[in-house]
Amino acid sequence: MEALVLYLGLFLLISLLITTWRIHRRRLSLPPGPAPLPFLGNLFQGSFVLYESYLKLSKEYGPVFTVWLGNSPVVVLCGYSVVKDALVNNSHRFGDRGYLPITGRMANGYGIISTNGERWRHTRRFAVTVLRNFGMGKRSMEQRVQEESENLLKAMEAECGEPFNPQAVLGWAVNNVINLVVFGKRWDYKDETFLKLLNVTNDLFNFVRSPLGAAYVAFERIMKHLPGRHQKVFQECEGMKSFIREQIESHRKTLNPDLPQDFIDCFLIRAKQENEMNCEEFSVDNLVVTAFELFIAGTETTLNTLHFSLLLMIQNPHIQEKVQKEIDTVVGPSRKPAISDRSRMPYTNAVIHEIMRYLDIVPMALAHKVSGDTIFKGFMIPKGTTVLPMLGSILSDPECWKSPWDFNPENFLDQSGLFCTNDAWMPFSAGKRLCPGEGLARMEIFLFLTALLHKFTFKPANPSDTYDLCTSRRAFRKTGLSYYLRAYPRT
Repeated sequence: MEALVLYLGLFLLISLLITTWRIHRRRLSLPPGPAPLPFLGNLFQGSFVLYESYLKLSKEYGPVFTVWLGNSPVVVLCGYSVVKDALVNNSHRFGDRGYLPITGRMANGYGIISTNGERWRHTRRFAVTVLRNFGMGKRSMEQRVQEESENLLKAMEAECGEPFNPQAVLGWAVNNVINLVVFGKRWDYKDETFLKLLNVTNDLFNFVRSPLGAAYVAFERIMKHLPGRHQKVFQECEGMKSFIREQIESHRKTLNPDLPQDFIDCFLIRAKQENEMNCEEFSVDNLVVTAFELFIAGTETTLNTLHFSLLLMIQNPHIQEKVQKEIDTVVGPSRKPAISDRSRMPYTNAVIHEIMRYLDIVPMALAHKVSGDTIFKGFMIPKGTTVLPMLGSILSDPECWKSPWDFNPENFLDQSGLFCTNDAWMPFSAGKRLCPGEGLARMEIFLFLTALLHKFTFKPANPSDTYDLCTSRRAFRKTGLSYYLRAYPRT
């Protein structure tokens, strides 16, 4: 027995020495960063809130540095000039998707988020085209969002000025828009299937944002075999994919090639065309995963933006009032706000852009990787190395913004009060991996928020309620700050 313990200890010691030596050799050519622990990397050397830890490290090691997740190096990019140089100016080197343990397990080589190469190019190009036709500024989709906004307004009006948490009802409205795009139909807000789909989305993002999610990313080989809450989340996602397969079969029975109603119809029509040419990119498996990704990605960020937009309005009543006056002037009392109104609402447009900058809902872009050995900012980054652009560091870069840490619509207004753009506004990332649903998301946010402020004035549930937005804004994507408000119909 003693010999067994001795051999085991010797084996562990040798493994530790070999791992330490390998990491040391690899660190020599990589950008600087904190020394990793063998097997663990830097995971337990800072906060589980990776974004906060990485911001602190950038002050010590500069805008390009290396951290280790387990035994794998990750090069982190901070600041507008560095991230733009990588994602835009060198997109041919930094445009590939890095390995994503969580989404990779769910996608199994299909979809848009986790793929590279021809499958990614074909699928993304197709998805962008369909979203443009169904969602990006097309009047038919605009009308559908306006109709959904009517259901949202009725649900809020039913609260009769009493305190309520707006997150659920906003989630129902946003989710129904993506339902219309993907499935061609909306569900009643109390429908059991509808609520189950929302729960899957909530459980998935809660897992991704949790310490358990961080552990899964770093130690996937071990975690995927261990029991725990993460296994339940993956099972729920498989259940949702089964639901999508059922929807696909239902669409096959009613498909009209001359009149597609939604994303699934368009994909099935294209699949038939491509199958005649023996193309494998438009398979049912790829449709299931792509529809799943559109559903998940098209709900969470837009919902959170709207949710905390209302919080910012009740915390800044003078801004809320100024937006309402502009809406009243442009729209009037008898019609709904429309996308065509946006160009005539410079202050409202500036407020919405500032909301998205300030909230910084997605502070870290999904992992990229370099497609070949790359010299960047004087450092050698070996082929296949994971690269993590910090989008939040751009949205609060003091070199790019008048008031980087304050909520200030003046960041998007010139001296004449006209709306002005800023190249550092990158909430949807940039380059080859720019979010394909940006146009749809921006349309939803504008139409929903202007409809809400046209109809209601929002106030705190209690006059004494306060929120320290400067410190708690970073918590939005960690725990989903919960709050209550009152919606008073405007007269």
